Amino acid sequence: MADWKPDVLGDDYEQQVLELGDDPDGQGEIVATLVRRKAPANPERAVLYVHGFTDYFFQKALADFFADRGFAFYALDLRKCGRSRRPDQTAHYVSDLELYDAELNRALAAVRHETGDAPVLLAGHSTGGLILPLWLHRLNQGPGGSPGAGISGLVLNSPFFDLQGKPWMRGGGTQLIRLMAKIRPFELLKFPPSDAYGSSLHSSAHGKWDYDLEWKPVGGFPITYGWLNAIRRGHPRLHLGLDVGVPSLVLRSARSRSAATWSPEIDDLDAVLDSRQIARWAGCLGDAVTSVPVKGARHDVFLSKDEPRAEVYRLLDRWLHDHQLVSS
Repeated sequence: MADWKPDVLGDDYEQQVLELGDDPDGQGEIVATLVRRKAPANPERAVLYVHGFTDYFFQKALADFFADRGFAFYALDLRKCGRSRRPDQTAHYVSDLELYDAELNRALAAVRHETGDAPVLLAGHSTGGLILPLWLHRLNQGPGGSPGAGISGLVLNSPFFDLQGKPWMRGGGTQLIRLMAKIRPFELLKFPPSDAYGSSLHSSAHGKWDYDLEWKPVGGFPITYGWLNAIRRGHPRLHLGLDVGVPSLVLRSARSRSAATWSPEIDDLDAVLDSRQIARWAGCLGDAVTSVPVKGARHDVFLSKDEPRAEVYRLLDRWLHDHQLVSS
């Protein structure tokens, strides 16, 4: 395995670069970056976290929460995201979500190499919350054994289960996206600019969180036809029903609304995705799904204001205990 090196998050964190070779999407050499919070040797359990779009791992409080409960904590910055983006690469671009299997398989192997037979909990936010269940389903359905064995559960934080916006976007709009992805995959969609969500988070605006604005800009990265087509190909796979094979917790805001600019209301809802769609499709994960709305939560529920954030952690802690994923 590759060596661990210091990470930007400070003394308690290290990173390992996963070399992935030539980009199938034609943007040079690609890498992913596995980050770990330093933990005692021989942990009894582990967690692997995957971020969303216009995002990377920086949520140290989440890592602390898991570490306090005996988890070895790992997070993966996917190709062209955060720590893993290289010059001249289109931020977050991928033409098929299944391509992420390369770094997900490598990351899981690295976690298992370090933790032995410790069960691994998967956690994902937004787009990561779509990527992970699709990958876990493929692991469970794959030939030659059960590579998904040893996964203990799935925690999804406002997963990207459907395309938000007007109904035509999920019909004719999606057909246009598919066409453009074939002929101009890197062309940008012309969405109205919005910094509402980013402004609610970052300490330079109306939020309390400090993170790298090169890796997570306040206004978000532009969206390409090719990337959005990959998302829209993933949605029907989810909607047909998956076999993730483990208990799942889906956390979401109780309310959502899109906006171009920040207002105090934005602090108390999901300003990115439609929380009703998340509720609608949560059951597609399988038979053991706990789906919970949290009043006052933001899109990243772990970056909500104090009261809803405390409730999110309380719900997560109770779910872990209810499913015997932590020691009593």
